[in-house]
Amino acid sequence: MKLSPKAKNIFDQINTENTKLGDLRILAKEIKKDHELAMELWSTENYFARQLAILIMYKKLLTQQVINQLDHDINKHPEDEKLQLIDWLMANQLAKDKKTVTLMESWQNSPSSLQRRTFWYHQARLRWVGQTPSPNTEELLSFIENEVAEVQWAMNFTAAQIGVYQQEYRKRCIALGERTGLYKDEMVAKNCTPNYLPNFINIQVAKLKK
Repeated sequence: MKLSPKAKNIFDQINTENTKLGDLRILAKEIKKDHELAMELWSTENYFARQLAILIMYKKLLTQQVINQLDHDINKHPEDEKLQLIDWLMANQLAKDKKTVTLMESWQNSPSSLQRRTFWYHQARLRWVGQTPSPNTEELLSFIENEVAEVQWAMNFTAAQIGVYQQEYRKRCIALGERTGLYKDEMVAKNCTPNYLPNFINIQVAKLKK
């Protein structure tokens, strides 16, 4: 797609290794919502352009068909960019509209691993941000052991949030982590919380009690 003068001007500003998320947020605030411009920037296949595009998309136009195309495009990025883009899309667009929330809640068994990841990350955020979770905790906890890594991380994160915020399931989540051993041997940077469920839950619960 040949870029319009407006899109080219914006693309030239962000097509640099020095671009930061804060720069993109400032630009998005100036632009506000502009779905046509977003799609132009998306067509460049540039990582930063696509992050900005996500911020200025019009969420009402994000049908399942459109999301499937975005998903297909995101899958062409390197692993770290791919996960950042899909999580960015979820947090900045999909979680902000009842229609797209309903779509996310239907993705547990999606053929797309990125959409399954989004389903699980959404379930975690329901608990993390203090919203009342759906009455599906029992079902969720039975699914975590058999998945691809990019989905399993979000599943594990959901179990962590259940263990922290739903006390009646805490022992079960800790036992789940001990049984699966997920992230048990992961090296954790100083002052960072480990992903291993028993450690994550115990650390976060202790913080809540302070």
